[in-house]
Amino acid sequence: MLYFSKLRIIFVTLISLIFILIASSNLFKFSNNLLNKKINLGLDLQGGSYLLLEIDNSPVVEQKLQNLTITIKNYFKEKNIRINNLKISNQELSFTVNNQFKQTVLDEFNDEESNLNPYYPRFKSHQLNIEEKNDLLIVNYSKQGLVELKTSSQDQALEIVRRRIDEIGTNEPNILKRGNDRILVELPGLDDPMRIKSLLGKTANLTFRFVASNTDDSFGTEKLKYEDGSEESVVSKRIILSGDNLLDAQPRMNNETNETVVSFTLDRVGAKRFGKATSTGIGKQLAIVLDGKIISAPVIRDTIASGSGQISGGFTFQSATDLALLLRSGALPAPLNIIEERTVGPDLGQDSINAGMIALAIGFALVILFIFIKYKIFGLITNIALIINLFLLIGILTMFEATLTLPGIAGIILTVGMAVDANVLIFERIKEELKDEKNNLIAFDSGYTKSRTAILDANITTLIAAVILFFMGSGPIKGFSLTLGVGIFTTLFSVYFIARLLTVLYVAKNKQKEGLI
Repeated sequence: MLYFSKLRIIFVTLISLIFILIASSNLFKFSNNLLNKKINLGLDLQGGSYLLLEIDNSPVVEQKLQNLTITIKNYFKEKNIRINNLKISNQELSFTVNNQFKQTVLDEFNDEESNLNPYYPRFKSHQLNIEEKNDLLIVNYSKQGLVELKTSSQDQALEIVRRRIDEIGTNEPNILKRGNDRILVELPGLDDPMRIKSLLGKTANLTFRFVASNTDDSFGTEKLKYEDGSEESVVSKRIILSGDNLLDAQPRMNNETNETVVSFTLDRVGAKRFGKATSTGIGKQLAIVLDGKIISAPVIRDTIASGSGQISGGFTFQSATDLALLLRSGALPAPLNIIEERTVGPDLGQDSINAGMIALAIGFALVILFIFIKYKIFGLITNIALIINLFLLIGILTMFEATLTLPGIAGIILTVGMAVDANVLIFERIKEELKDEKNNLIAFDSGYTKSRTAILDANITTLIAAVILFFMGSGPIKGFSLTLGVGIFTTLFSVYFIARLLTVLYVAKNKQKEGLI
């Protein structure tokens, strides 16, 4: 029957008041933690940067194959099988072996129980392919192996990108995977996009190497340019120390030279290696190399056994801060390339907010006006329920501190239309019932009951579409589907609890009146 118990009336009233209070926290500041929450504005509303990064996995494949060369050589040396002419080209590792041992080598690669790779309990043969071609044995990554390598590289890169962005203190960053070799970065409110691009674009692979006094270095040498491009030096390929041994890095002011430097602290293993290298290399230049370029190459004057040191290179305080940040967050497993970039200025974001609010206000006003003219007092009841519905929707979004985007505003506008549609279905059904039923209470109760199926069917199908959009879509699509999905639940609550409660109160007082609707 068309009846509301006192307990239900209290429940509906409390729920409505609570969410109205939570929604109002976007306009007023409260001391309570629950009420001191706000809806976050998305990139398109408050401005900021959108970057789509692609991971270049070629160096990772090359590095893995390079590591594999040492493993293969040592493994087969123990079996008295000599591996010759090890070369890496086009992401393939090739080598030769005496004909009598070829089948043994092939069997070892294809045997999952083989202990070929000392870094794993069992050698993952499914990751690599081996074949014989023109007297050469060719090893390369299988499709499954490449997928696993890319996934691992993406996970590591995602974590490091997150660390770098968190260090800057950007407000509510959105960092997501895209496929298995891309990362999406949305930074609302960012006012210096060039700095973030510079930080994300650097691999931050730090090494300490001796400047070679001659080209006969047993580890091999290579020519590297200084970061400012002024000159180049020949450095040994032997890595004394890498960024993996860093515990901390901070920008500092050197009181003696009055220049900005980056001071670093090493872990126990790094301190031991650094102390040994500086004790045996007094008088030599130690090149500090970042991403293949020499930052500085100071001369070692004395043994450094403290496990700490300084990197100098004519830094400004900002560049020293950024370098320290990069070193603290760790090196990326592979270079990141920016393949798509969008920057939204705060003025454009404010224009979007204004346009969205105007569209919402106009649509809301027209709907309220139409429904009031059409249904008179019940139109007023619908409008009250509609306003509370908006507070419920905004309150839920505020409670979870959701991010509101321009498509999200479109979802709110659509919710307004759907809420009115449900009430129109109910009232039109009530009109049909009043033609055959003279008792107003029974007619109104039948109208709500018989229209329920149609309203639920329409909202459930829309909810299914919203869920699919949320999980399959990205960015703006998610914002639209989120507000639409939440709006469906608040609409059903406002229609069957709030509007129905107000209708019950009015009809109960005017149950003998004719032509109620």
